[in-house]
This record gives sequence, C-alpha cells and structure tokens, in this order.
Amino acid sequence: MPSVFETATPAISIRFATTSTWEAISADLPEPSRQFARANGFKAKPGAYLALPDANGEIAQVVFGLDNETAKFRDPFRPGQLAGLLPPGVYRFANVAPDHAHLATLAFALGCYRFGRYRKSEPPEVRLVPPDGVDIADITRMANAAALARDLINTPANDMGPEELAQAAQQLAQRFGAKFDCIVGDELTRKNFPLINAVGMASPRAPRLIDLTWGDPSHPKVTLVGKGVCFDTGGLDLKPSSSMLIMKKDMGGAANVLALGQMVMDAQLKVRLRVLIPAVENSVAGNAFRPLDIFTSRKGLTVEIGNTDAEGRLVLADALALADEEKPDLLIDLGTLTGAARVALGPDLPPFYTDDETLAEALSSCAKQEHDPLWRLPLWPPYDSWLDSKVANINNAPSGGFAGSITCALFLQRFVEAAKSWLHVDIYGWTPTAKPGRPEGGECQAARAIYRLLSNRYG
Repeated sequence: MPSVFETATPAISIRFATTSTWEAISADLPEPSRQFARANGFKAKPGAYLALPDANGEIAQVVFGLDNETAKFRDPFRPGQLAGLLPPGVYRFANVAPDHAHLATLAFALGCYRFGRYRKSEPPEVRLVPPDGVDIADITRMANAAALARDLINTPANDMGPEELAQAAQQLAQRFGAKFDCIVGDELTRKNFPLINAVGMASPRAPRLIDLTWGDPSHPKVTLVGKGVCFDTGGLDLKPSSSMLIMKKDMGGAANVLALGQMVMDAQLKVRLRVLIPAVENSVAGNAFRPLDIFTSRKGLTVEIGNTDAEGRLVLADALALADEEKPDLLIDLGTLTGAARVALGPDLPPFYTDDETLAEALSSCAKQEHDPLWRLPLWPPYDSWLDSKVANINNAPSGGFAGSITCALFLQRFVEAAKSWLHVDIYGWTPTAKPGRPEGGECQAARAIYRLLSNRYG
C-alpha cells in the first residue's frame, strides 16, 4: 500500500467540529467562510464535509463533522471517510485532540485502501501530514498489514487457493528473512497431519501446511495459527448457495495471522515467531470425507465427524497440536469459525477465549485502545461433555446447536496442553457494510489488538 503520509510540506487544514462545537468554531472563521458554510447548510453532523474556498477559489481549509462527545457511540474511525471525500492534495489535522490523534491518523490511512486487482481503482490522491507525537512508523505498519489481510481475503478462490496462499506466505518470509517450509498433499499423511489432509483431499488443489519461523531462538516463543480454508462448500454437508457467497473469506484467519506476523517482524519484536497455516479447500467429490467418518488426529485423539461443515476446527486441531509440541510461551489461533459467534456478537465484535486472566485483561485493554474490538466469552467446562462421541474420543460438531462458538473453542482446547498460554479468536474477517475506514469486503480483525499486546510485552 503506497504511503499516505507527507512531512514538512504546506498542507490544507482539516478542522474537526461537532454539532455542539460548530457554533464556536464557525465564529472563528473569516466572515466569507462563515457565510459560505451557512449558505451550504453545513451543521457539522457526523461525516459532513465542506471545503471552504479562499478569495482565489482555492481550498483554504476543510471542516469535517465528528460525533458529539456525549453521543452513545463515538466512532474514532470517522476521519477514515475523508480519504474518499477530499480532492487531491496534502492535508493536516488542525485541531485533533491528542488522545484521538493516533486513531484519527490510522483511520485516514485505512480509508485510503482500495482493492484494484480486477478493476482499475486508483487509491485517493491525498496525503496527510501526521499530527505531532504520533508514531507514524507504527501506524504505517498497521495500515500495511490491514491492506495485506484485505487483499488476501478479497481475492476470489480461483486465484487464492492453498498454493497461492502458500506463495503469499513465502513472499512474506523472503521479505523478512524468515525460514519457510510447506508440507503438501500426501506428505501430510506421511508426516501425521491426518485432519488437514482429510478436509482438503477432495479438492484437486492439494492441501498443505504452511510453516514460517523468524527471530532469535532464545527469545520467547510466540506461535500464530490461522485457519486457511480457501473456499468452503461445506463438504458433503453442503452449504446453501446463499451461505457460499462470501466463502472466499474462509481463509480470513490465515490472512490475519500473516498480517500480524508482518507487523511483528517489521517492528523487530523480541520473539521467536512461528506462523502455521493449514491451507485447504473443502470441496465435494467421491473421495470427500463423510459425516460419521473417524480420523486419528496428530495428537492421537480420535475424531468423529459430526458435520463436514465444521472443518475449520479440524485443520486447526492438527496445526495446534504441532505448535503445542514445542511448548510456546504464547499460542494464538485465529479463524473464521462459527456462525454462532456472529449470531451472538455480530460481524464487528469477535469473541475470544483464554484461561489466562492476565492475558484476557491485557488483550481487552489493547482492543479498546486500538479500536479493534474483541469480547471475551467463557471456556465453559460444563459444555465440554457435549463434544463426547459414543465411538471416538471427540465429535467435531455436537448436535443441538447451542453455544456453537464456545463448543468450537472447547474442541480446540483439547489439542493444547503444553503451551504456557493459549488464545483463540473466532473472527468474521469481513465488513458487510462499509464504515469509516473500513470498506465493504475483507477485513483485518483482531490482528492490530494482538500486535499491540505483543508490542507491549516484547517491544
């Protein structure tokens, strides 16, 4: 993503106002500007924009409406709308509050994103002179990572299968001098990743396990695992066509761990980073895995298939088992896993799960700080028995339909024992309706919050 920032250059002022402060701000404007705003009916409503001309017809300054301080919800990403409103030029924030400057600047950068792979879509020709005191390197890092996640998710499955996802990870590894490995096809069975192979074996595009490592081996081990289901038909438990419409996003967990890994490596955090991505396509064919099939997982637990559309937890299980074998200090998995999470919390608020109270408190704080919302749900032990199978150690999809996100988390927890701390996030990875700084389409979720957590710990 091209840089949207400029330094030490003349810039047009952007003055923020609310319906409560507009009268006072208007009174400070030159009389012609005040009359121009009045003639245009400008009231500083949230998202309202007006370019005020000077005597020569050039833009003298811009006024832009924010949410009132007393509003029930103030969107700190409101300045993200500016990128799509402003004429070409260089701008600066004239009166952003110091405690809002970070998110306002990040929102502006995120609002400049455009997905132009298949149709010409030039990014806005606008630049911003960053406010004083803002860590522009950190904001650029976050914006670039968000662009990576969005690009990967927005790319349709015909151009983003398991092989292409592996290529994206390999390019990232090469950029930062990381070690890259990939186990492909039948080799998964020989190297004991039966669940990954089972989910992906019906597709002509071979399943694979992507493995990237970076950093000093003596540093704390942080391992990221991302669900890389490049398209999910539901398998033999076939999804209806309406549910398949955005299943190109089912590799959103993989896209977001790559975005998070990029931030970690770019910031040179003092960790030994490992990124694991089971990359598959859940297809329908004569050799597809079936309901009530039983597979022995890498961990040795036998898994009965209650539903082939609960495939994400299966591929994550083998990857988590591998990650757990080296006893990482922190093991994190992200995946677009359950509709139940969306029913409970909607598309914008992913649930997270952990038994580490210190981690939960710190992550919640970072999520709020970065406006990357997360909400803790419980690993509720009484529901663990719902995963019981009469013929195997565990069933991947309990009948009944209650607490689907929780039972998914409990399923994954069975494959993590040795890691000092484990975090599971059930993301959506998609913005269904455009919002300031967040265009409709693939979205970077949870990665910025977790990056802030890791930066605080290992920066």
